Amino acid sequence: MDDHLMYRKALRSALESHIAKTHVLEADNLETAWKRLDPDGCIDLSLIDLSTAGVSFETLRGLHECYPKTRFAAMMASATRADIMRSLDAGLYGFVSKSQSDSEILGAIKDMLSGRVYVPASLTKVGERPMNGAGAQIYHSNLPFDRAEALPDKLTPRQREVLALLARGMSNKEIARALRIAEGTTKIHASGVLRVLGVRNRTEAAAIAKVLSVTADGLFRRR
Repeated sequence: MDDHLMYRKALRSALESHIAKTHVLEADNLETAWKRLDPDGCIDLSLIDLSTAGVSFETLRGLHECYPKTRFAAMMASATRADIMRSLDAGLYGFVSKSQSDSEILGAIKDMLSGRVYVPASLTKVGERPMNGAGAQIYHSNLPFDRAEALPDKLTPRQREVLALLARGMSNKEIARALRIAEGTTKIHASGVLRVLGVRNRTEAAAIAKVLSVTADGLFRRR
């Protein structure tokens, strides 16, 4: 959903040209998008521009709850780390910036269609600077979300606590202080978390934790 006609047409053309057996439906406002959604999950992915009138993070959360079989993702012309984190908190599969290159956007959509969580590199930045798509390196989880949901049970209680704090952007030293354990012990637990989740770095682990709604005490709320 995007209220800019030319961008919608260009994105639709690119998707249908580069992703086999893809049929794209368009909507220029929230009401039209809502009517096109199917409770039976016939829509695999819904990409929504956050700058469209009437759209908010609460709207996205509501859509996610009403249509649990459809993957939702947000997009904007300019993104901050806070935008991305709030999108994940709302249960979305990812966030795409319009400033990214065509190949990056196509790659992001392919990842989300296959069930992966997509997170731009700006998630790793501490500041609230707008994301610059030029030459941006993209981070994403290689683990499909339906498999990720089964992983919390494989983590130890301490690993869950470490993951909860890691998802809040805390360093090993900060986690060690919060849990009152040695920093070296924290590193061991953090490495174990990455291994169990099957991810390459803390950013990807944090992305999965956000989508799974890990709580401050290391418990997971199923979406």
